[in-house]
Amino acid sequence: MFKKNKEMDKKIDKLSHDVMHNGATERPFSSELNDEFRKGIYVDKEDGTPLFSSSDKFNAGCGWPSFSKSIGSNEIDEKIDTSYGMIRTEVKSSSSGIHLGHKFDDGPLEMGGLRYCINGASLLFIPYEKMDEEGYSEYKKYVK
Repeated sequence: MFKKNKEMDKKIDKLSHDVMHNGATERPFSSELNDEFRKGIYVDKEDGTPLFSSSDKFNAGCGWPSFSKSIGSNEIDEKIDTSYGMIRTEVKSSSSGIHLGHKFDDGPLEMGGLRYCINGASLLFIPYEKMDEEGYSEYKKYVK
């Protein structure tokens, strides 16, 4: 769908690889994307598919980037995760299959009540002003 660019290749370090391909979790409050609140979109770090919009991002206080929904209806796959003695919903990118994080039903009610708790190590942020240049013009409609 999208061409992998040089910036994506540079961002796939050991932590990103472990999170995306081994289901690891980055330490809370360690991702620079946790505090990123500029306008733009968040894309799959593996293949560049748009996953989340800044319009749906909120500060959940949990230490990971949190979103109330995905950018569309086909970008995220979900499965029950019973690891570590918990019952959670794991979320993966539909396009690349990489692990993103988990979905919970404790998000802000005014935003739909969901919280997609996502590892920043799985995402690349594309600022609104660079979306045309990076080939994401059609996704500007999702950014308010």
